[in-house]
Amino acid sequence: MSEVGMVKRPLESDDMVIDSSDQQQRISLNTLLSRPSEFGNETGPLACGEFDPSTPPQSKKVLVVGAGGLGCEILKDLALSSIPLNVHVIDLDTIDVTNLNRQFLFRQKDVGKSKAETAAAFIRQRCPWIQVTPHVGNIQDKNLDFYRQFDAVISGLDNIEARRWLNATIVGLVDTDDDGDLDPSTIIPIVDGGTEGFSGQARLILPKITSCFECTIDSFPPPRAFPLCTIAETPRRPEHCIAYAYILQFPREFPDTVLDKDSPEHLQWIYQQAAKRAEQYGIAGVTYMMTMGVVKNIIPAVASTNAIIAAACVNEAIKYLTFFSQNMNSYMMYMGAQSIHSHTFAYEPSEDCPVCSASVRKMTVPATITLNQFIQTHLKDSSLRLSSPSLVSPSQTLYMVKPAALELATRPNLDKLLSTLIQPGEEITVTDPTLHGIHVGLAITFEN
Repeated sequence: MSEVGMVKRPLESDDMVIDSSDQQQRISLNTLLSRPSEFGNETGPLACGEFDPSTPPQSKKVLVVGAGGLGCEILKDLALSSIPLNVHVIDLDTIDVTNLNRQFLFRQKDVGKSKAETAAAFIRQRCPWIQVTPHVGNIQDKNLDFYRQFDAVISGLDNIEARRWLNATIVGLVDTDDDGDLDPSTIIPIVDGGTEGFSGQARLILPKITSCFECTIDSFPPPRAFPLCTIAETPRRPEHCIAYAYILQFPREFPDTVLDKDSPEHLQWIYQQAAKRAEQYGIAGVTYMMTMGVVKNIIPAVASTNAIIAAACVNEAIKYLTFFSQNMNSYMMYMGAQSIHSHTFAYEPSEDCPVCSASVRKMTVPATITLNQFIQTHLKDSSLRLSSPSLVSPSQTLYMVKPAALELATRPNLDKLLSTLIQPGEEITVTDPTLHGIHVGLAITFEN
């Protein structure tokens, strides 16, 4: 607006002149943290601490797991929160050109570089008031002391198995005192976010208090798999042709080469072979983008959904770290495919959760079932969804995946009847890499 026609008046005594520094102060969370709140954390259903506006917020250590679509948004929101934070970010991946349309911390010149290091450098340059430390590698490669140092963990992972591992690790850090009560200093909250297209979810996990990620594993669909007989003999969809090319043809053609899902040369070869097979069976629709999606199990990502879910995750983390507001109890779903809609609800802990419940699962199985059949039907293809389980009874090692020598020694047990290896009602202990250090107790009885 120009000054023509504007009426200017002298400042009254009660008028306030706001300089830039004062304005900057008012747009930050520090304003909320310096005033009494009617909705302090202690008033909510998940009371974790009492809000004290007279105490300046102390620096907290936060781990962001993943520096992809969600991770970039999470890092940005943490930096712009203006509260003292020491942020660490961990990611194994490097930047691909397909990431650039939504992972806004990366540029064309960054393709091929580490996501964690590039994201951390960008945030430090743009927001120098926040500490960001990158870690390049698998989350499974870090020891327990690494995770024990953080005040909160925000997960932006797009992999169910990795989220299960992280959940089991953080829940396993919880200790009890001499009276058997939980030690609050060992409880590290996990704020878990996930997106799929226009839908997303954010949840707060307080280990041993709320439901954990494993409690709700049944709400996630099992991984998509194509029957080998279908893709090998009767393909009907373009995905079948792509799966045939990378599951069967590639190892047959290149027996000494491990498929690199990020290699354009490997993906181009798979695409060409899939296109030939699709033409042979009169199947249309095989494209290079579809090939990438099937091989890398890519779920379409939407930048706006990532922004909404990341904001919800950071909001919950800051409320926990400062106690200035009530935390969500304990799950939020966002549905943006047809309209903008979300709702929250409390996910109740599962009584037989293998991670956060100490109860022993009771199972009744046929007396004619072999150990191998039991592993496949009751441990892998079941609600437990284990990947490589090892089993031990009080009297012997039933089957051990690692080390190789022990696997070889216990392999003959796979073909034996389970009823000949254990006594009815005997409790066996199961371990699995997915559950990282968590032991699942099973009490087995046999049908007559």
